[in-house]
Amino acid sequence: MSQPQNPKQAGAIGEPLSALDTPCLVLDLAAFERNLDRLMQSVADTKVAVRPHAKSHKCPEIAKRQIARGAVGICCQKISEAQAFADAGINDILLSNELVGSKKIAAALSLARQLQARSGQLTICVDHPQAAADLNHAAQAAGLRIPVLIELDVGQHRCGVADPRAAVALIDQVHRSSGLQFKGLQAYHGSAQHTRGQADRQAAIDRACHLITRVQRDAAALGIDCATVTGAGTGSYLLEARSGVYTEVQPGSYALMDVDYGRNDWGLSDMPVFENSLFIHTSVMSRPDDHAVVDAGLKSMSVDSGLPVVFGRPELVYQKASDEHGVIVASTQTGQPGQPGQPNELVGRLPALGQTVLLVPGHCDPTVNLYDVLHVIDQGVLIDVWPISARGLLF
Repeated sequence: MSQPQNPKQAGAIGEPLSALDTPCLVLDLAAFERNLDRLMQSVADTKVAVRPHAKSHKCPEIAKRQIARGAVGICCQKISEAQAFADAGINDILLSNELVGSKKIAAALSLARQLQARSGQLTICVDHPQAAADLNHAAQAAGLRIPVLIELDVGQHRCGVADPRAAVALIDQVHRSSGLQFKGLQAYHGSAQHTRGQADRQAAIDRACHLITRVQRDAAALGIDCATVTGAGTGSYLLEARSGVYTEVQPGSYALMDVDYGRNDWGLSDMPVFENSLFIHTSVMSRPDDHAVVDAGLKSMSVDSGLPVVFGRPELVYQKASDEHGVIVASTQTGQPGQPGQPNELVGRLPALGQTVLLVPGHCDPTVNLYDVLHVIDQGVLIDVWPISARGLLF
């Protein structure tokens, strides 16, 4: 094997996937691009804008490809993450999270100035009167006017204002603040994304829309227009897009996909089926008689949404993980995995020592955050390496 071009690469451009060192994170370019196209095609008959969430991939090259297909900009969760995308040339960024503390506010104002200088913008969410006052005071002192969304709690029970009267009071406060520019509402229903049944997801989004329309009505009574209503994720975005309430959707995982999203009932007849394009490439490092041990363990993936699945090999089960190891066993004919120490007639299905397999991570977002680069594969060959520039940026 030729030497990689830099120590973060698992192989050199032009090498086959099977030759890449493991474990490494790979992206199937064809599946990834089909996912991007399907998303845009699915909302083509609506009036909503698409603002993909970059926390899923943390990769500027992916954001650029999403924008090239018609996205208006991106979402980020942390100000340091947003800075990495701005430095890579992304001009329209929504910080879809609360911003509290003088250091974070100072960083946000510096980024806002950077983006405004090139006709871009940083939009910030607030959900508390004190947060709005602090941001306004700092923006006034800096001679800036910052676009702001009021975040509503539409069912996630995390951040956001749940009481409509309190939301309208905060809208009025921001509207009257000379350092802030009220733009509309952030209304992301995170838990709806992984609600398995289609009917239950629809009910959750209907409840969110009811709260939004009440806040819009009461704000309008004060002469304030909630022009932007943004939210939605991969699991529900088409419901928001067709609601007549949302003006913008924020799907993120659709570009990569993972095991957890695959558990949803995608029963909406015209909801696109997104493909797995993100994989952990791993090698068999030990091969006892009744199981295989691969070199991708807990330090190679997030397991908060469950263990990974062996891609394209339903007869194999990734059964358990430790720091640097993963145990793969063969399935029985009943679909249950065999057990190490209990040989069965299916062990011949296990990969041999040195062979490689692809794993689909349980949760793509935190898995991506463990890696420095994405190895881009086309027709089984490494064609590019994309830096995950926002990886580890948590401030």
